[in-house]
Amino acid sequence: MPRPPRVSPDRILAAAAAEFAERGFAGARVDRIARRARVNKAMLYYHFGSKQALYRTLLRQTFAEAAGRLGAVASGPGTGPAKVAGAIAAFAAFIQERAFFPAIMLREVAEGGSRLDRETLAALAGVPRAFFGILAEGVARGDLRAVHPLVAYFSALSPIVFFLAADPIRQELGNTHLTKLRGLTSDEFVRQIQDAMRLSLAPHPQKR
Repeated sequence: MPRPPRVSPDRILAAAAAEFAERGFAGARVDRIARRARVNKAMLYYHFGSKQALYRTLLRQTFAEAAGRLGAVASGPGTGPAKVAGAIAAFAAFIQERAFFPAIMLREVAEGGSRLDRETLAALAGVPRAFFGILAEGVARGDLRAVHPLVAYFSALSPIVFFLAADPIRQELGNTHLTKLRGLTSDEFVRQIQDAMRLSLAPHPQKR
């Protein structure tokens, strides 16, 4: 039996990312993903086996890459505040490079992560783990205040996902003149999150 022609799995993953972001897992169709990737469905199944396996592969790869970005900040030089700011910037840049991610992630949150199997959850866990490492190092060194790491994690990174996911709504509200929500760029938003975290994690002044 002849082997199927080679097609990059990355091309299929990119097509799947767009389809899942637009329609969610339930609404996504393998035939549309195949058309987007310019392959036949047999090739898609050859590489991934099922729609669910394709979806989980996409998430695992995305989580692992995000964890790698934060891990690079954690292992690099710098003070605690500088690393927190660097982690926020690295995460924001990562999400902006992957416009599909906010919509997919917010759907998963809304649905209780029902499609996140153990392997996918393990990949996801690498993201907060890298951020927690930055916090722990800064607290041990005395240049970050001890707070619950989940509070810091969600305060620093979750707003970025939500802000980028809500961009179409902000655009529409501005276009219809219902309210002004368009006067803040993504870069400015990230800088203000960095400033807010710098203030909230600043060590308490020593009592005399």
